[in-house]
Amino acid sequence: MRNGRLLPVLYIVSAGLTAVIAGPLLGALVGIGPRHLLYRDAVSTPRSYATDAALGIGDLPPRAVPQDWLVAIVSRVVDGGWFVVAVLLSALVFAGVGYGRLAHRLVPQAGRVGAVAAAVIALWNPFVAERLLQGHWGLLVGYAALAWIVVGVGDLVAAPSALRWCQLAGLVAVAGLTPTGSVLAAVVLVTACVAYGFRSRSVLGVVVIWIGSAAPWLVAALVGGAATTTGSAGVGAFGLRSEPWLGPLGTALGLGGIWNADAVPTSRTVGWAAVATGCLLVVVAIGAIQVWRDRVFRWLVVLALVVVILVVLSSFGPGRAVLEAVVDAAPGAGLLRDSQKFLALLMPAFAVAAAGVIVALRRLVPAGFALAAVILLVVAPLPDLAWGVGGAVRPVSFPAEWSAVARIVPADAGAVARWPSNTVRRYAFANEVSLDPAPRMLRAPVVESGRLTVDGQEIDPPSAAAVKVEKVLDTEGDPSELADLGVGWVLVDGDSPPARVARLDPVFTGDTLRLYQIDGAQTPKASSGARAAAVTAHVLWLAMILAGAAACAVQAVRAFRRTDSAG
Repeated sequence: MRNGRLLPVLYIVSAGLTAVIAGPLLGALVGIGPRHLLYRDAVSTPRSYATDAALGIGDLPPRAVPQDWLVAIVSRVVDGGWFVVAVLLSALVFAGVGYGRLAHRLVPQAGRVGAVAAAVIALWNPFVAERLLQGHWGLLVGYAALAWIVVGVGDLVAAPSALRWCQLAGLVAVAGLTPTGSVLAAVVLVTACVAYGFRSRSVLGVVVIWIGSAAPWLVAALVGGAATTTGSAGVGAFGLRSEPWLGPLGTALGLGGIWNADAVPTSRTVGWAAVATGCLLVVVAIGAIQVWRDRVFRWLVVLALVVVILVVLSSFGPGRAVLEAVVDAAPGAGLLRDSQKFLALLMPAFAVAAAGVIVALRRLVPAGFALAAVILLVVAPLPDLAWGVGGAVRPVSFPAEWSAVARIVPADAGAVARWPSNTVRRYAFANEVSLDPAPRMLRAPVVESGRLTVDGQEIDPPSAAAVKVEKVLDTEGDPSELADLGVGWVLVDGDSPPARVARLDPVFTGDTLRLYQIDGAQTPKASSGARAAAVTAHVLWLAMILAGAAACAVQAVRAFRRTDSAG
């Protein structure tokens, strides 16, 4: 079956499932009601700015590059909250389409029904639910790109061309919206190249593509001022969290186990999680038997098994000790702490297996009944994924006082200190705890603590600059000492300003925010060389995406002309 007949079906099914999953966000997309995400790690603001922190060269490790920079650039034209919601919804749609295409490529005998089954399992699973609840919209973009990358490598091997090289480069760059997504893309690239028998002379091209796609965070790690290693205590805190009756192995195979127990659907907090995982594994096992002869599928299964073994071993005993040593010693290895993220690498095999189930069941029942059975086994055990994971993930509106503060604070009159200095905050207008939106909403750099505490244990220590500022704020004395540290503003949540500015008159007073100005401060900035290198890396990354999009457009026009000529 040609893609021309398959893709419309996949887009319709994936868009429908996305609407069911992320229904509360649809109003934001069409301009009705609130439009900003402020939910745990998901922070979007009407306008954000390309500060040193957004480029990854501030005082904290580059965890959200090039994601923050892209939002800052786009929010010059459109509302940043609308853009983030649009990207999240698009990621879900393209995840369904991509995994459906991959399944159809490897299991063509399953037809459109098999591709739809793959799309369903790719969208309706605990991994998607938990990452939505944690606010990892950028990671879901990388998750969506993985299947497209496998298909892209296959196309390139079958018929090498400049257009297909550009398409692959664009896909890998899209996956690299976050550093973790970039690592996921690298693993899938290697696996796909081996599975398809990629020519050794073309490997250099793949390596160059990946380095270019990862350039924003690689350059930031090299030229930025933040520490490049993170505390090994985070390995235990961020490791796989076993679900009821499943243990580490069952949890990993069921695509669950995010470290944050508050970011888990209710149905996965009780013994029902074992039933749901059993249903999922029945689908995968039956399908794998049907598709096992396919070489590419076997390599995807090998990848899935290796990932499961490593994730499980890293959750306890010697395996955890080894990972702690790696995180302590290797720059950037902190990406490995949240090991459950890497269960995304199971989905290529799972999606193809879902199509294999259709092949098996069609011998017994019509295709429609086979698809209904798969949907029942996948969707019914996880009912609370619907409607924003039970209504938890929904947009909010920022109070007017936030926009007022953003208009007052310029980019060149010193940094902004926050009080209290917590990294994670709770606002009355938000649905849950969240990261502080001030670093994205203000033009001036914000002194971010970076301190992270989980269950009373400090996982990440605060930055050195934040410690100095916090000590000064918490003591009485001349505010000019803050200016010496580059602080020109103090933004206070609530009615209790710190001792250092308590005697000053605020330049702005709102219902929940107070803003104080400190005269004589100079805005701290990264070196011009570091900033130029970071900007260049980000522009290269964006150029790869645009080149890939242009290549897709050219190919679509050619396909349309061929179809028109044949008609």
